[in-house]
Amino acid sequence: MKIIFQIIIFLIFINLNLYGKENTMILKLKYGEVELELYEDVAPNHVKRFKVLATEGKYDGVVFHRVIDGFMAQTGDVKYGNSKNENFNLQLAGTGGSDLPDLKAEFSDISHGRGTLSAARSSDPNSANSQFFICFDQAPHLDRQYSAFGKVVKGMEFIDMIKRGDGQSGQVKEPDIIISIRQKK
Repeated sequence: MKIIFQIIIFLIFINLNLYGKENTMILKLKYGEVELELYEDVAPNHVKRFKVLATEGKYDGVVFHRVIDGFMAQTGDVKYGNSKNENFNLQLAGTGGSDLPDLKAEFSDISHGRGTLSAARSSDPNSANSQFFICFDQAPHLDRQYSAFGKVVKGMEFIDMIKRGDGQSGQVKEPDIIISIRQKK
């Protein structure tokens, strides 16, 4: 009986560990690796989209085109913001997305605090596609207005090193890039 109990506990531990890794991504920057925890139970469609684009390598080489000190770092334009792609155009970065359809909003009570990972969109709440941002600080004005779908759990110091943009727009002239985003192994 004791052995059966130990086997059950072991299987539960393995299952929890696998589930955790399934929703943990590693964002590689030139400064270091950032561990992201995704909220599949809160924003399942945004998490699924993020995982699909990351797994396909669509984020590899994408610039942080809009970075505002004390606010957030925005990236994820896989159409115009990918420095490895023939469509790359820094002037248009932030206006494109993927070939997949836009997502419906998945607003929640998750607050936009330091390290929050959230979907970027236009004025239409249902226009999120591939772009996302990471908050540098508290941004309560975004709560229940943008779909938060994860957070930084390790490596926020590397997010803090991303080059800041100019003026209120935060456009970055020589932006940092995403080296890769992959599921944690």
